[in-house]
Amino acid sequence: MEHAKIEQSNQDYRALGYSEELLPKGPQERDWGIFNYITVWMGAVHNIMSYMTVAGFFVLGLSVNQVFLAIMLSAVIVSAGYCLNGYSASKYGIPFAILLRDSFGVKGSIIPALCRGLIAGVVFFGTTTVVGAQSLNVLFARFIPNYMSIGGDFAIFGLDVPTMISYIILWVVTVLLFLGGMDMLTVFGKYSSPIVYIFIIGAAIWAINIAGGIGPILDYKPSTTMESPLVFIACVSALVSNWAGPIVNIADFTHRAKSPKAMIYGLSIGMIGSYLLFAITCISLIAGTEIAFGQPIFNIVDAIDKIQNPFSVIVLILALNVGATAFVVFGNLLPSGLQMTALFPKVFTVKTAGILTAIIGTVILPWKLVSSTETLFFFYSFIGSMFGPIAGIMLSSFFIERKRRLDLSLIYVEEGHNGAYKSGYNIVACIVLLISFLLPMSGAFLKSVPFLVQLNNFAFFSGLIVSFILYTLLYRFNQQNVQNSVEKEVGV
Repeated sequence: MEHAKIEQSNQDYRALGYSEELLPKGPQERDWGIFNYITVWMGAVHNIMSYMTVAGFFVLGLSVNQVFLAIMLSAVIVSAGYCLNGYSASKYGIPFAILLRDSFGVKGSIIPALCRGLIAGVVFFGTTTVVGAQSLNVLFARFIPNYMSIGGDFAIFGLDVPTMISYIILWVVTVLLFLGGMDMLTVFGKYSSPIVYIFIIGAAIWAINIAGGIGPILDYKPSTTMESPLVFIACVSALVSNWAGPIVNIADFTHRAKSPKAMIYGLSIGMIGSYLLFAITCISLIAGTEIAFGQPIFNIVDAIDKIQNPFSVIVLILALNVGATAFVVFGNLLPSGLQMTALFPKVFTVKTAGILTAIIGTVILPWKLVSSTETLFFFYSFIGSMFGPIAGIMLSSFFIERKRRLDLSLIYVEEGHNGAYKSGYNIVACIVLLISFLLPMSGAFLKSVPFLVQLNNFAFFSGLIVSFILYTLLYRFNQQNVQNSVEKEVGV
């Protein structure tokens, strides 16, 4: 009976012009169980950007124990974010682009959808791909004589010719994988993760060996000392921000869950278990290579390049790029495609929107964003300031305002209708989003105001907490507006 009801509803929504990607998933389409959610991010965790972020923790003075604690605390927070923000989609089977309508309004959902789908997708695609390209340079230089000398001093907007070649190769591979469709992505995510793990474990063993055992790594001391406990919180916030995008749009994955329990158990086990290995490997590689070679290495690829065995270098760099590619495809191109298709169905398909994301992600010159620890952490503060508020509003809207119940008839509306809000905008949500973004982000520029600087240091947490509290306090102002709009929609 329930199945027939869902099918009838979907037929009605199709008649209103909604594409298959945006319809609620029926029972036969909810095919992701615990194992799917365990493996979806397993390989993606081991991406080069994450390793560079943790290397920055040592630069800021965190000890080995503090870095380990920061990584595992991040894993718990990210897992909680996945489960909480993914619950509504697993219950109702609706994707992120549609779910946003409940929190921000039919028209208002355009704002966070653009933030997640285009802005963040573009930036993450560009930065992750250029870092992957730099790793391919190491690979090609091992087998192509004078590869790094190709083009001499010639550069385009600061990008040298060898890295440009590597970037183009990785760009094409990533886009082709994305164009293969969801079935190929599911297979890729399921089987690439174990391959990545085999080689990552090998890297950890190598690093521990060259350091003289696990003892010297545990005793490793960075060249600087952490100035304040607040630095530790800022590091956790930065690593969480690396996964802030998927936290926001996790509905794009959980709407395929066989049950809410499947996604809760799977995502928690997968993320926390994956981060445990990530922590061991990352600390071993960063500390082990400095102990062995006498110099700190910020870029994890440079650490791998110290390995003498060419075969080991090949497999490790390929493994890291598999993880990075999974992160780009699942966490950026796919969400971008879905969001842009939902916003402009007559202009984009999921695939064309994904390709546009990849093109713009190159035009923004992403190699300038990953040139140092400072620019990398500024990038994370921007992402955190944007995504924290979106997640906070969504959580407050669903759990506090809606009390875990959604009315899909007010979300899937005919073109020209505004759903639950008279103007099509949840004004309170839009105002809260703006305030919650500006507060932490202003700290990046107003360095003379210590309070704002600290909010910026903890950008994701600041934005999430401020938006959750503000929306929870103000949502009651929406109730009369919603009631009036509903009455107008039904002709009362």
